[in-house]
Amino acid sequence: MRHGDKIKNLGRTASHRAALMSNLTCQLIEHKRITTTLTKAKSLRVYAEPLITRSKEDNMHNRRIVFSYLQNKEAIKELFGVIGDKVANRPGGYTRIIKLPRRMGDAADMAMIELVDFNTIYGKDNDASGAKKTRRSRRSGGAKKAEAATETAVENTVTEATEAPATDATETATEENA
Repeated sequence: MRHGDKIKNLGRTASHRAALMSNLTCQLIEHKRITTTLTKAKSLRVYAEPLITRSKEDNMHNRRIVFSYLQNKEAIKELFGVIGDKVANRPGGYTRIIKLPRRMGDAADMAMIELVDFNTIYGKDNDASGAKKTRRSRRSGGAKKAEAATETAVENTVTEATEAPATDATETATEENA
């Protein structure tokens, strides 16, 4: 029994699991988005997010700690360069897991794990409407709209009333001159 055992073993020994997580993390850093099984994606999030947090502060100590996990110089450069700059203001939650349809061969639950700040499909930067989204409330919104509508209706009738006599006077003056 595995009472209180929180680690997902993935059916592997500890050394095989460490190598798997290291390779998946390097691929995630390189490609910004990878497809894997749902269980591996959940384990990868636990493994990769502390390393991404380390990349926010670029110093030799953090680089050596991350290198002890990944052993890939190109991944370290990418992590401390591009990714570290982009996630500097984010307080956590650097990855997103999106569930995909089951795999055809063995019907395994599949998922796509991606870095949140590198998504080009959707996000804050790619808002198609371009308008500022406001918080909506159900209660007092109707009264404010009705009040605003009556105010604009009153303003329109006032402007129509003041404009109408002025146009009549100019028309009668032009008719008399002709």
